[in-house]
Amino acid sequence: MDTTRRGFLGTLAALAAYPGDADEAGHRLAAEPDSLRRSHGGGTGAGGVATPRSRRVNGERLHERLEALSRFGRPAGGGFEAGVSRVGYSDSDVAARTWVLDQMQAAGLTTRIDAAGNLLGQRAGDDRTLPPVLFGSHIDSVPGGGNFDGDVGSMAAIEAAHTLHEGGVRTRRPLEVVVWANEEGVAYGNGLCGSRAAAGKLEEGELDHVWNGVRKADAIRKIGGNPDRIQEAVRSPGSFRCYLELHIEQGGTLDKAGIPIGVVEGIVAIDRYEAVIRGFANHAGTTPMPDRQDALIAAAHLTLAVHEVVTSEPGRQVGTVGQLTVVPGAPNVVPGLVRHTIELRDLEADKIARLAEAIRARARDIAVKTRTEITITPTSHHEAAFATPEIQAAIESAAARLGLPTRRLPSGAGHDAQMMALLGPMGMIFIPSVDGISHSPRERSRFEDCARGADVLLHTVLALAS
Repeated sequence: MDTTRRGFLGTLAALAAYPGDADEAGHRLAAEPDSLRRSHGGGTGAGGVATPRSRRVNGERLHERLEALSRFGRPAGGGFEAGVSRVGYSDSDVAARTWVLDQMQAAGLTTRIDAAGNLLGQRAGDDRTLPPVLFGSHIDSVPGGGNFDGDVGSMAAIEAAHTLHEGGVRTRRPLEVVVWANEEGVAYGNGLCGSRAAAGKLEEGELDHVWNGVRKADAIRKIGGNPDRIQEAVRSPGSFRCYLELHIEQGGTLDKAGIPIGVVEGIVAIDRYEAVIRGFANHAGTTPMPDRQDALIAAAHLTLAVHEVVTSEPGRQVGTVGQLTVVPGAPNVVPGLVRHTIELRDLEADKIARLAEAIRARARDIAVKTRTEITITPTSHHEAAFATPEIQAAIESAAARLGLPTRRLPSGAGHDAQMMALLGPMGMIFIPSVDGISHSPRERSRFEDCARGADVLLHTVLALAS
């Protein structure tokens, strides 16, 4: 298609504009480690072999893979811009995973599916006794999602491996590419499924949960896993050198600043609560306004209170009321019961605990004024996961070698990286999301930014695998 071809040419032109051997001030950058020079060659020889410093991924091939992956779960009659619905364990997810395994093998990786359904591609290193550098992401989506969330990191990981395979590049440490199962958690209502299994964090009885009439154990079988041997998917601390994940930012910080690479400080803590407001259901036509105990009015005040509390102090914290259930839910009945969610996120767990207490205090006042009863109950808690300083520095050094400016920033979204941080060093690379849009068919990242992110991933892997 014409649009795709223009994107290819734009990608290649943008990549050509970035210097490989100098920083923004034009200074020569430090040489690669000796071990990398020995493995890859120290310069461009008579045969035109690229040095490690100048090595780049194939941006056009990465673009093609993202386009091809988008066809699994694409709306009927739609194109790439129509987004995707590829929920974990769905038929489109199964078909996409089969295609991904083929791409891994084409990249020279030895593939397998673990007991939790995670896709793994391994590449030998010169020293097989060393734990591998692990890197990847996920390919499942939310309903009506975009074609970059998870996909960029997964396809870039495969592309990085493919680039090394094509160039005959050897690394001291083994490499392992992973595509995690059901990161989004649309199915069964609990995300990070494959990475939680790898971290030994599945909940008791979780495999017996039922969604759309299917037990989770059977869904795992559908994607090639083995729930009867789920413990075999658990990785031990020290089983990998580090974990790297390239991802779209899903917010607008990098795009607004015009910065191509984000270095993640950490993944925010997430506390989720259920608020239950009990009033009194009564006839809407015969109950005077002063006599009403309207649960929805109380819920509206509480929703505003969440916003007011969260914005009452400076910082990156966020608070959301995203689900609301009204009972009995009839147009001619004063609502007698409302249930709604409250979700708080920030890197500082103490801060969101303090905000939650302030919201509870506001809820007590609202209950008195509206003559309702309000209870707020914790439903889930995810600890913040902080990136390892050494890995952050390696990402920044790789970006500097490529002439790409960086900015440190937190991740407001959850990622499989937070599970891997429980087992070993972790780092994440962000690329810009245009206008900060995600979980939408309008989610978009420029293909040149995807290629730049993949280059940074490649050079970070090379540095950490030496």
